Amino acid sequence: MARHDHAHDLPLLNAWQRGFPLCPAPFDVLGQALGRPAGEVIAACERLQRAGVLGRIGGVFAPGAGGAGLLAAMAVPRERLEAVAAAVSRHAGVSHNYERENTLNLWFVANAATPAALEQLLAQIERDTGLAVLRLPMLRPYRIDLGFDLGQRSAAAGGMTRTAATPVAAHEAALAALAEHGLPLVERPFDAWAEALGQRTEDVLGTLSRWLAQGTLSRFGMVVRHHEVGYTANAMTVFDVPDDEVDACGERLACQPGITLAYRRARAGRWGYNLYCMVHGQERGEVLALVEQAALQAGVARHRHEVLFSLRRFTQRGPRRFAAAHPTPPEAPRHA
Repeated sequence: MARHDHAHDLPLLNAWQRGFPLCPAPFDVLGQALGRPAGEVIAACERLQRAGVLGRIGGVFAPGAGGAGLLAAMAVPRERLEAVAAAVSRHAGVSHNYERENTLNLWFVANAATPAALEQLLAQIERDTGLAVLRLPMLRPYRIDLGFDLGQRSAAAGGMTRTAATPVAAHEAALAALAEHGLPLVERPFDAWAEALGQRTEDVLGTLSRWLAQGTLSRFGMVVRHHEVGYTANAMTVFDVPDDEVDACGERLACQPGITLAYRRARAGRWGYNLYCMVHGQERGEVLALVEQAALQAGVARHRHEVLFSLRRFTQRGPRRFAAAHPTPPEAPRHA
């Protein structure tokens, strides 16, 4: 869907990617800020979810908050790409699955409750497809999923990712699974979560606030599917940086205009790249220009690098690091 189709909703989507009100009646707060009745805001969220623009309203957990996950890549013969992509996407633990411009042409993010379960998932994909899966675990985040300004032609994010997150305690994992799943679109959604968990609403809100304060959650708010609002030229750039320089380079890269994600990953076999970044934009040319400028400013342009544009999106959904341990999140009762 073209971005202009949702111009009326951009203030709702943009302002509440972070800082979603952690209070009993959050849609009242949104409505007051936007000059719209709460019921109208809820109806808009329902419509945006149906259109695929709004993935969910919920938590984005920081790396290290719990569970296990990594980026994976496969070199798939072109004639098998759609079938292999479908086989990969069938796994509930696969949250993102894209075709990219490279010999390694299928890239996906896999999540599980434990490292052993994650390896089991990847091994199953290898058995099912007869193809090797390149495992690229994250070693350090510099900027991860903090949301970005939807009002710009190219995405510009604010803030930096903390290097370490406080993990979710075992007795709080059921709430984490609900936060991954997303808020019910009702007037008092946190009441519904509290009822499902057998807790008080103030305790649920207190836990979410604590997770944000201690860095367990990167953010809590609107999780927007950026392709649907016009950011269709998305590129992952990978750099081969000496290990003793990569953290300094990564921190500089994460601060550059247009960089929405930046992180260090393990090298794997012949894939000798260890620094990754993402740029989301509307046109290929402007994305390439942003990548070039960011690389120059961060001092990494001289290092070997490749730009991998996404060609097709096979899967994009929320990760299931906690839902894997709670396969069916407690049903949140709907209230009028």
